[in-house]
Amino acid sequence: MQATGGATLSTRDDTADSAGVKEAPDTPRRTLRFVWVYVAVAVVSLAADIVSKVVVVAQMSPGDSVTVIPGTLYFLLTRNSGAAFNLADDYTPVLTCLATAVVIGLSWYAFRNLGSRPWAIGLGMIAGGAAGNLVDRLFREPGFMHGHVVDFVSVFDPYGQGFPVFNVADSSLVLGVGLVILLELTGRRIDGQRVTGGSRSDS
Repeated sequence: MQATGGATLSTRDDTADSAGVKEAPDTPRRTLRFVWVYVAVAVVSLAADIVSKVVVVAQMSPGDSVTVIPGTLYFLLTRNSGAAFNLADDYTPVLTCLATAVVIGLSWYAFRNLGSRPWAIGLGMIAGGAAGNLVDRLFREPGFMHGHVVDFVSVFDPYGQGFPVFNVADSSLVLGVGLVILLELTGRRIDGQRVTGGSRSDS
């Protein structure tokens, strides 16, 4: 334990001896454990997005609307050349490059710093969501890096009036970003430490 700038810093540790003296964990092994959580969440998010889009495209035609929960949830097949929630139309190649950079940069950052399961889940959801829409932009019509993203979830209106139509990848992105913001606001850091009252301690 060491005092820095008036704050108490406790290094992360998982084990303690019989006298109560804690020993530092194997940091690379600890990080790798949470990296696997990150990868698993990203893969599940990506797979859910791809499968849902394949099913919807196979069963519906553009403009079709299916009622799931009357007044609340509908399926409406649309194609989006822009970003999440139909933003930034006509910038598909730029968005493709940005999404690629996000997935690569996020994975690099996670592999170097992860020490928290909630952070691994949040970042995994962001990476999986970004990758889901990236797959559409790379491989769907009208062509490589120009593909239009498949959106099909419409809330409160059967034809997307009042709220943009979205997909599983968009939902994963929003939930992941929300979780990361919540972790930051509650003082839980990516390395597994928690900041409370000006001090940092193992979380």
